Amino acid sequence: QVQLVESGGGLVQNGGSLRLSCTTSGRSSRDYAMGWFRQAPGQEREFVADIPRIGSGTRYAESVKGRFTISRDDAKNTAYLQMNSLKPEDTAVYYCAASEYYPLITDFISTWGEGTLVTVSS
Repeated sequence: QVQLVESGGGLVQNGGSLRLSCTTSGRSSRDYAMGWFRQAPGQEREFVADIPRIGSGTRYAESVKGRFTISRDDAKNTAYLQMNSLKPEDTAVYYCAASEYYPLITDFISTWGEGTLVTVSS
């Protein structure tokens, strides 16, 4: 069974940048479509971005289009989320997800990471 470990979260000022990483262990990342979700305090978990196993069909939530970029390096078993022009409303716990199906749909996600906190100060 694959496991996911996120890293790269932290505190950043309004307008700043962060890059999140999600590394798989137990199985190759090549076996999965990968994605990112986030959950702000008091809110439900929401989709941020996803990327298929092969090809270029990435998807983004409207709220992050043009600011966030998802990518993957299967030689390193790692998916990334580059976040630029961060806003206070981006503050949330960010979760990595792996799925055998694309696009990622919550009910069919096989594995979740434990999450990494991103805090954007105003």
